[in-house]
Amino acid sequence: MTEQVLDRVAGHERRFNMLFEEYFDTLSAGVDAPSFSRFTPDCLQLLRDLSLRGGKRMRVVLLHEAARLVTAEPVEGLDAAALSIELLQTHGLVHDDLIDDSSTRRGGPSTYYAYRERFPGHPQTALGLTVLAGDLALALSLRVLLDAKVPVAVRQAMVEVHTRAAADTFVGQIIDLERDATTPDEEVLHCVADYKSARYSILAPLQLGLLAAGERPDLFLQELREYARLVGICGQMRDDYLDLFGDAATMGKPTGTDLRDGKHSYTVSALLSAVDGPERAVVQAALGDPSCTPETIAAVREIGERRGVTVRMRADMRRYAEQASIVAAGWQPRWREEAVTFFEHLPLWSVERAG
Repeated sequence: MTEQVLDRVAGHERRFNMLFEEYFDTLSAGVDAPSFSRFTPDCLQLLRDLSLRGGKRMRVVLLHEAARLVTAEPVEGLDAAALSIELLQTHGLVHDDLIDDSSTRRGGPSTYYAYRERFPGHPQTALGLTVLAGDLALALSLRVLLDAKVPVAVRQAMVEVHTRAAADTFVGQIIDLERDATTPDEEVLHCVADYKSARYSILAPLQLGLLAAGERPDLFLQELREYARLVGICGQMRDDYLDLFGDAATMGKPTGTDLRDGKHSYTVSALLSAVDGPERAVVQAALGDPSCTPETIAAVREIGERRGVTVRMRADMRRYAEQASIVAAGWQPRWREEAVTFFEHLPLWSVERAG
């Protein structure tokens, strides 16, 4: 991507972070809770902490750049859509960390572990409050759309996109757990990536941005879905790759989590298909072992590097990224060339960031 585009991406991130902070600054006044409740403001603070702690805000970037496919002028409703999609992400992170029993997220404690620390002698209270915190984030994500200052028809279409994306993501979580109870083939891995990630991280922002700009994304749903699916596969491959081969300090969480949790991720599947004999025994012994040591994780990582897993995964990521770029190139006759170019370059840029 050009320096100008990267500056624009950084600008979207900076502006949204300020918007998100302002949203949480005024949120407590808009949540109807009894004055005696201490748990409610505490819950809102934990949601704020998690939401403001980071992420590249690529969903927000996609929203704004999707609107730019139609017009370079300011678009009403993008702020509400951005808040909505990032609150949905917060909801997903809270519940995902609970499902995975993850202690950290974005360089800080997960919501679940923050509650466990607050209620060390009451595990069910910590569990219940974590579930409810995620549920509250989901409800808030819908409310910001319902309050959006856009025409009623646009608001309704946005809510439909949002709720469909949320439902698809919940199905994605279900089949993600189902995947780990089997030995999945490549198509199952792609399906999980599509439902769990692509539909709300790529497709929904595209649809919301186009809707806010006055376009009808339903007319182009098949190609938008295909683009989102391919980029989602790249993104999930990248996440899975970094889980073993990435840098823990950069990610804000330890490496080898998928292996310890027994997840049949892209990386784990690639490892199992590449090894046999003693090396396979090392990988299988680590798979699903929560007490697996950093030294064992390092040994598995070395096996993967030696057996070419890193090279093959990077090649696969690039192949799917190139396919996504071809899909985006087909938008050139319809939408603004400069904005289409962004979506052509985005998949390969994302892969290159994987190292």
